[in-house]
Amino acid sequence: MPAIAQPLKIAVIGLIHSHEGGYVPRMTRSDQVKLVGIAETIPDLVNLAKERQGAKDVPFFADYKKMLDETKPDFVWAFVENNRHLEILKECAPRHIHVIYEKPLASTYKDALAMSELAKKYNVKVMCNYQMAWWPANQIAHAEVERGTIGKPWRMHGIVGHGGPGSTGTGKYFFEWLTDPVKNGAGALVDFGCYNALWSLWYMGRPESVFAEAIHLRPETFPKVEDSAAMVLKYKNGINIFEGSWDLPRGFQDVEIFGSTAAPDGTLTRGSIYMTQQKVEQRGGTATRELAVAPLAPEKADPISFMVDAIKNNKPIEGITALEINLGVVEIIEAAKESIRTGRAVKLAQR
Repeated sequence: MPAIAQPLKIAVIGLIHSHEGGYVPRMTRSDQVKLVGIAETIPDLVNLAKERQGAKDVPFFADYKKMLDETKPDFVWAFVENNRHLEILKECAPRHIHVIYEKPLASTYKDALAMSELAKKYNVKVMCNYQMAWWPANQIAHAEVERGTIGKPWRMHGIVGHGGPGSTGTGKYFFEWLTDPVKNGAGALVDFGCYNALWSLWYMGRPESVFAEAIHLRPETFPKVEDSAAMVLKYKNGINIFEGSWDLPRGFQDVEIFGSTAAPDGTLTRGSIYMTQQKVEQRGGTATRELAVAPLAPEKADPISFMVDAIKNNKPIEGITALEINLGVVEIIEAAKESIRTGRAVKLAQR
């Protein structure tokens, strides 16, 4: 078999995130990767992976360092608490093992900076997985704005959220760390604010300042962290308003990008691009046009294919899963936490 066709070896570190439930079965069935090991110590999660996620024939390890040394994976996917991301990279990078994390990149900006330095030092690929990265609608909306259809973006409004994390069954392990201000980094602000910060960076770059507010609508359910938060990101000639919540009646992952084009006489042509998971609309003053949503290329359609393509063809991780833009996401979230603490807007340091 030619080297380019051989499956890469992947290992899983941790099963406590809950997102692993959608990806471990894909790994066991994939012809692009071979799942060589899973590291987890919680019996409930191990049994769940074996019985419901199709991993009964995969070796399990109590010590993930032992797994790395024995199985020598090409890359790992870490489904662990956010505050353990740096710890994982400290072990993987010197072994030249690439890493996928679930969003966000880290629980603190200090950790994110350290991860960036490690990745550069050891020349390893670090990918931060967001479900919206693999949505055709998300890519088409961005391409349409880049094309200049609505002119120069100057304002965004995004709302991301649902009814909040549950706390029953094996989901209790996910709930415990997701609602912990150290392990997660905050509450809904981190869980859903990271999507909003990512959109802002992707469309308009790094803001000048961040102002945020948070509320504790259900302290009996979430005693340690906020369950809803809003951010205002200020630009030199723009402003973005974002909401993230665990208190909504249904799921939202919606964003609208507003733009304008100035004519020589000073008149403005205004428009917007509105995106949900399933559709993209171009909106004008009175007219709305739905844009065609075509499938993405296979190597851009899911995280496993994307990472395999990057490793085999020595491509950098680019786009919204890249390390650099996600370093910026954590910087914005940390500024938002400081703003909530002080009640003032936080200016981002000049670079």
